Amino acid sequence: MVVVVDTRKDRGPRHPEKAHRPDQPVQRKPDWIRVKAPGSRDWAKTGAIVRGNRLHTVCEEAGCPNIGECWEAKHASFIIMGDTCTRACAFCNVRTGIPEPLDAAEPENVASAVAELGLAHVVITSVDRDDLPDGGAAHFAAVIGAIRARAPATTVEVLTPDFLRKENAVEAVVAARPDVFNHNLETVPSKYLTVRPGARYFASLRLLQQVKEIDPGIFTKSGIMLGFGEERNEVLQVMDDLRAADVDFITIGQYLQPTRKHHPVVRFVPPDEFKSFETVAYAKGFLMVSASPLTRSSHHAGEDFARLRAARAAKR
Repeated sequence: MVVVVDTRKDRGPRHPEKAHRPDQPVQRKPDWIRVKAPGSRDWAKTGAIVRGNRLHTVCEEAGCPNIGECWEAKHASFIIMGDTCTRACAFCNVRTGIPEPLDAAEPENVASAVAELGLAHVVITSVDRDDLPDGGAAHFAAVIGAIRARAPATTVEVLTPDFLRKENAVEAVVAARPDVFNHNLETVPSKYLTVRPGARYFASLRLLQQVKEIDPGIFTKSGIMLGFGEERNEVLQVMDDLRAADVDFITIGQYLQPTRKHHPVVRFVPPDEFKSFETVAYAKGFLMVSASPLTRSSHHAGEDFARLRAARAAKR
């Protein structure tokens, strides 16, 4: 687990809504889930570029286990609109609270970091901003526009919030023409009340469907985590729902518990079960599937995008 050190004072607890909850059990991680601790020279260089442009990354904020591998390869996934989320999902390590105002310089700062890192493909995600009238859709569009202007050869993948009850938000992001539009369902419908209480399963599914209705040329992508106590048939139903929404790419990874106050890991799913889900997902018609214990939405996103594009071309 990556520990995020917050140097700003007087910000209170990272997860105030979880502070008084009883501690949950923490299972020992199996061998297949262990990763090498980060700390190489290239890892440090990537971190310096991120901080030099006053940016946040989902790699750090969400405690991604793949940060060492990705940053050593000078790959970083940026989290925009601050580091504080208006939601309080039971699985997420991103800070919860009242966000600060949007940084007008952020789109240019992101574009500068993308150019400096020489990224061929970049993933842009965000905290939930329920406090904004459009949920931050215009800011997403501004970031995409700035990257297009500064690094026109870079392909852009967005991983957006659900924009719940934010009229015309999806249209605004799609109009900026990202190459990939990702929105994660995160878990099966029966677990939403405990895992993702601020969201609605069918609203998220509808968002993905809308993207393809507006622009059929944009690749769509979604992901779920295993280990919350879901049943196999529920995972298969999510696959069917995503295919009905014409989603191209599914990611399936293992949930890892950030702290004792978060939802416990009910089960560590072995690699052979992930392989089985991958086989089934391809059979159901997904163009691209990434399923493994350490799979994350932005992990190997550039290589996966190249394979995704090739799979669509081969199908024509």
